[in-house]
Amino acid sequence: MSLLLKIVSPLRVEFEGEVEVVAVPGTQGRFEILQNHAPIISSLENGIVTYRTVGGEDVDLRILGGFVEVQKNVVSLCVEI
Repeated sequence: MSLLLKIVSPLRVEFEGEVEVVAVPGTQGRFEILQNHAPIISSLENGIVTYRTVGGEDVDLRILGGFVEVQKNVVSLCVEI
């Protein structure tokens, strides 16, 4: 089982798919989101979002800020790129 990650910017959907782990630059520090993570909403600051696809590929995406919501193994990021 995995996480469903949705990354949306004002211009387009940047990514939507299954991932194993997501690491985000929270305003209180960087944190990882794994399967069955507790529900959370957090603001994000300038930094790198890193995620690992189910196929094992690590992807880095630079953001200027935004928000993350985790709910029932769905991770939604609304970010400024």
